[in-house]
Amino acid sequence: MKSTGKVTGIVSNLVTVECNGPVSQNEICYIRLGDTRLRAEVIKVNGKNAAVQVFESTRGLKNGDSVEFEDKMLEVTLGPGLLSSCYDGLQNDLTTMTGVFLKRGEYTDALNHEKLWEFTPLAKAGDKVVAADWLGNVKEGWLDHKIMVPFSFKGEYTVKSIAGAGEYNVDKVIAVLVNEEGEDVEVTMTQRWPVKVAIKGYKEKPRPSRIMETGVRVIDTLDPIAEGGTGFIPGPFGCGKTVLQHAIAKQGDADVIVMAACGERANEVVEIFTEFPELIDPHTGRHLMERTTIICNTSNMPVAAREASVYTAMTICEYYRAMGLKVLLLADSTSRWAQALREMSNRMEELPGADAFPVDLSAIISNFYARAGMVVLNNGQTGAVTFIGTVSPAGGNLKEPVTESTKKAARCFYALEQNRADRKRYPAVNPIDSYSKYLEYPEIREHLAERIMPGWVEMVEKTKNIIRKGRDAQEQINILGDDGVPMNYHEVFWKSELVDFVILQQDAFDAVDALCPIERQKFMLSLVLEICDHSFEFENFEECRKFFKELINTLRQMNYSEFHSEAFENYYQQIKNILNNGK
Repeated sequence: MKSTGKVTGIVSNLVTVECNGPVSQNEICYIRLGDTRLRAEVIKVNGKNAAVQVFESTRGLKNGDSVEFEDKMLEVTLGPGLLSSCYDGLQNDLTTMTGVFLKRGEYTDALNHEKLWEFTPLAKAGDKVVAADWLGNVKEGWLDHKIMVPFSFKGEYTVKSIAGAGEYNVDKVIAVLVNEEGEDVEVTMTQRWPVKVAIKGYKEKPRPSRIMETGVRVIDTLDPIAEGGTGFIPGPFGCGKTVLQHAIAKQGDADVIVMAACGERANEVVEIFTEFPELIDPHTGRHLMERTTIICNTSNMPVAAREASVYTAMTICEYYRAMGLKVLLLADSTSRWAQALREMSNRMEELPGADAFPVDLSAIISNFYARAGMVVLNNGQTGAVTFIGTVSPAGGNLKEPVTESTKKAARCFYALEQNRADRKRYPAVNPIDSYSKYLEYPEIREHLAERIMPGWVEMVEKTKNIIRKGRDAQEQINILGDDGVPMNYHEVFWKSELVDFVILQQDAFDAVDALCPIERQKFMLSLVLEICDHSFEFENFEECRKFFKELINTLRQMNYSEFHSEAFENYYQQIKNILNNGK
């Protein structure tokens, strides 16, 4: 029997319910408001009373309204048709809305139950299977979407029968399995899974051993992120967090992209909806939306929905990872998620932590980031979820609780700097403050030596030292003036500017420069370091400035030219001539 209850208190989206039976943490319930049922989630149980957060507006609720508990957690539907879809945090299909906004109490189907999918069996009668094993395959766009044994199944099953090749909808029974008790269990193309529980459909979860190429030089060259790794991008408003995420989404080496807009401003969400369907995937030449799922909750939506969006997105990522695919999850912005947690914590009058965020904020963020990673599946193949979130610290303060808590969980830190953004140096990533802890992994260092060249990590460290020395020289020049420092200070500064303009800065809207493959990054960094190894003699700082500006302009033109094209080779020859003519 499912438990029931009645409303005894209302504080915005936080509703107190007196229960007539047992209820559990994170259980879903529905509050009856006339002919409408409002979905809510239990977040605290105290004796006979339960505190539930409602996923929608509670306007009109009153004491005494009836509540029905569902005896299950918030779940998402998993199956063919998730790609190219736009959902909210509760997995309502936003493309099937009856108006601009979903009506209160209106819930839509996540999948199309009429569409037919071309099914090909992979298992056969008599096979022994466990949860997450592959039973069949359907084509979802150009990807192989695996139909799996539901993740909730326990123990070993025997395949009694499986459907033959043909076209079926998602509700078709494609296999009958026999459990250890001898009972028949029917399996369709869909399954459901609670969003706040990590999917465990794999044998082991090793450390990442290779990098995920993003095509963004400041990431791939200086601070690479591992395939199955975690990173975050903090920065003030207007510094280019969203543009950088979009560049990574478009160019990243991933099979599936999941965009989670958790509490973003409506104008930025509209940009995602309008721009993504038009973007062309540079890797396949097809529309990027064909391998993308968007989970969207704007900042004007209720607190609970904003919190649910990141969990829904991560569960979909884990589902595709169990198919042996490389998945990239981009969340913008996790600060709004943390603010949603703070709102609910304050309404429940819990003991506040720093800046009134929940005391366990660090643990919540760490548990979520831990769901990413590379895994070895039951059949020996690998899949990965790479997670990159953005953080929007108030006033650009990188010492605030959300940034500090995320630093403990994420392995890559890409700090956006207001000063660089003001000078139009995009991506505005601060190369000194940013870091990648994956460069410390022996597996990653071996991979970089094999994928790019031996000694690559040492070249990266040398590049960072050039930038660091250049910044120190710039401070001395600003304090003492151009004539107040030795000539080698100017040379050190302009060598760092050479690295900045040619390697760090990248035009996300240029057809060529937007995507920079690893081979090109290797060539350009080697060329820049070769120039920086030269020792020059200048008569005055004006001559030094003129020489390096000419070099920088020519190298930037190389970045805008197709790699090893005729124009590229001409600019390369011009650089050789400039160096030969220099003193």
